[in-house]
Amino acid sequence: MKKIYVPLIAVSLVILTFVSFSFKTESDIRLDAPKWEVDSDHSSISFTVTHFFTPINGAFDKFTGSLSFDPEQLATSSVDFTVEISSINTKNAKRDGHLQSESFFNAKQWPTMSFKSEKFESTGDNKFMVSGKMTIRDVTKDISIPLELLGVRDHMMKEGSLVGALKSEFSLNRNDYGVGTGDWAATVVIGDEVSISIFFEIIRPK
Repeated sequence: MKKIYVPLIAVSLVILTFVSFSFKTESDIRLDAPKWEVDSDHSSISFTVTHFFTPINGAFDKFTGSLSFDPEQLATSSVDFTVEISSINTKNAKRDGHLQSESFFNAKQWPTMSFKSEKFESTGDNKFMVSGKMTIRDVTKDISIPLELLGVRDHMMKEGSLVGALKSEFSLNRNDYGVGTGDWAATVVIGDEVSISIFFEIIRPK
């Protein structure tokens, strides 16, 4: 009886393991979202803020980061980007220097700002909401950023690669992050709402 009992237990465990795996749903089996390279030569991070009543446009010319993304694998999609404050460009050297000073970004003490995602969600056809942490100066806040996939196709100039584009437009309150100290925290001269527009051209092997 003992000789039969042990093998039966082993066989039962094998059968249960097989049945359990067979009934796993597609959502139970998570694949890693593919990694994309951001083509910085064809990407941009720009912003608009008012000076009195006039919209002033600017950009950050240097940024780095990583992106893993697949609309079918949002659970393992992620984005982690860092922007160099010293690369701010409003086409006015004096103003750029002022924005990097202690009165605003204080680039000497906090040379970068960053965003790190924690969750991707679908909000419609090729549209998503990315939730995560935004850090500017010494302030980190939870934020949700809309993201739109503009398209993906074979890269005509890089054989064996795909090329795509992502777009994001949202607003931040600069005072929430301490960008504007002392008299510059007031909104009479410089508005508190900053409109941000991001376009990323992305590339990966097929």
